[in-house]
Amino acid sequence: MADAAPTPQALTRPRRPRFFWPGGLSARLLTLTILFVAVAGACALPVALASFEEQWLLDRVRAAELASMAPDVAPDRKVSQQIAAQLLTGAGVSRVAIQTDGMRRLVLGGPMLKRAPYVVDLRSQAPTSWLAAPFQTLLGGDGRNVRVIASPRFRRGDLVDIVAPDAELKRGLVSYLWKLILVAAFVATVAGVLVYLSLNLFLVRPMQRITNAMERFRADPDDAEARVQLSGRRDEIGRAEVELDLMQADLRVALNSRARLAALGEAVAKINHDLKNMLTSAQIASERLAALKDPKVSQVLPRLERALDRAVKLASGVLAYGKTQEAAPEPHPVPLAAAVQAAAEEARLVERGMALKCEVAAGEQVNADPDQLHRILANLLRNAREAIEHEEGRKKPGRIAVTLARADNASLVRVSDNGPGVPERARERLFQPFATSARPDGAGLGLAIARELAQGHGGDLILAATGPGGSTFELRLPGTPPRVAAGRPRVKRSA
Repeated sequence: MADAAPTPQALTRPRRPRFFWPGGLSARLLTLTILFVAVAGACALPVALASFEEQWLLDRVRAAELASMAPDVAPDRKVSQQIAAQLLTGAGVSRVAIQTDGMRRLVLGGPMLKRAPYVVDLRSQAPTSWLAAPFQTLLGGDGRNVRVIASPRFRRGDLVDIVAPDAELKRGLVSYLWKLILVAAFVATVAGVLVYLSLNLFLVRPMQRITNAMERFRADPDDAEARVQLSGRRDEIGRAEVELDLMQADLRVALNSRARLAALGEAVAKINHDLKNMLTSAQIASERLAALKDPKVSQVLPRLERALDRAVKLASGVLAYGKTQEAAPEPHPVPLAAAVQAAAEEARLVERGMALKCEVAAGEQVNADPDQLHRILANLLRNAREAIEHEEGRKKPGRIAVTLARADNASLVRVSDNGPGVPERARERLFQPFATSARPDGAGLGLAIARELAQGHGGDLILAATGPGGSTFELRLPGTPPRVAAGRPRVKRSA
């Protein structure tokens, strides 16, 4: 996928120096694993070195303690200087002293020391001094001696006091340190490779598959191969796959709806000019009819003129909806009963044999734009009629009821029918364009337009109830205008 072209500001902005860092997730995991294992090994180095030095010194103490027993078994309880030197060399020390009952005596003595030795008391060592001792030995310089004090093991006494050169100890520490470094490097590499392979198998490769699916979907949403393949895992990766699959499905529906809306807008734009010419001719014909003095014509003519005006506004409104633009409403108090009767005429309830029960007093009003309220009610009544007409095996007559309630400074207009109810599979997308029409010639725009108009008023349109006994849609409009005149509910019935 090609990167976006840099902006002029990005071209002129000086780049900050950045340290090298692997770009791929796999390389980062491998690097971090090796680094963490190496750090863990480095943390274990002081403990290992301190244990090595302690054991080395303790071995010298035990060897010196055994060598110090030679004068005790000699005939005159003394050994020659030659034998003493051999014993000291064999034990790796330069002198040995024993303290018994508070009395210290030199058992085996060597040559005089040129510099005082540093002291290590193995009987009681603080953790910090114990950990720091190997580094003091390594960094202390050459030609030094160490004085070690420990409790005796092979003979009676208070303590064993030896002096030994630390050159051999330093060589042992250096050799042991390199062994530890090599072992830590080997363990870090092996652990890093194993962790890398495991994470690459269980994490990186599934993430790459998800990323590739997202990239292909972004390039071409209609590509069948862009759909992510579900692995059936129950962890976060499996959840991400399921959510991505659902998101792709929703986006395809949205893109298809947008494409149909664009096509609808383009089609309406093409026919809008001709339609207006036709409606103009019809308006001219209606004006000529108005010149006639026939009472029947005078009675029908206002309805014809209103229908022509609404047809012009409806064509413009569909064009605006195709462009995702809806005119802002101009709400003011509107008599609801009259609006319901006008919408029922457009929904052709009387012609189709539907019984309308308008349980709204003649003086009740709602705060709405008259034309948009008419469109909302007409769509709701038409949908109710069509749901009743398309119910298979229906025998009882269709009935539609309209009621008005007030709650929380809002007017609630409910339109109920005794149809088959809304199918469960259609409820989630009930108010989406092109998603709910059950008729071959329907576009699935009625409820979507009605809800958009209701929300434009600051209210909403919801499916309040549905089931085998029918459905109830609730139109919520802000405000509760006062009743203009007392009156009883008007009921219009038709067979």
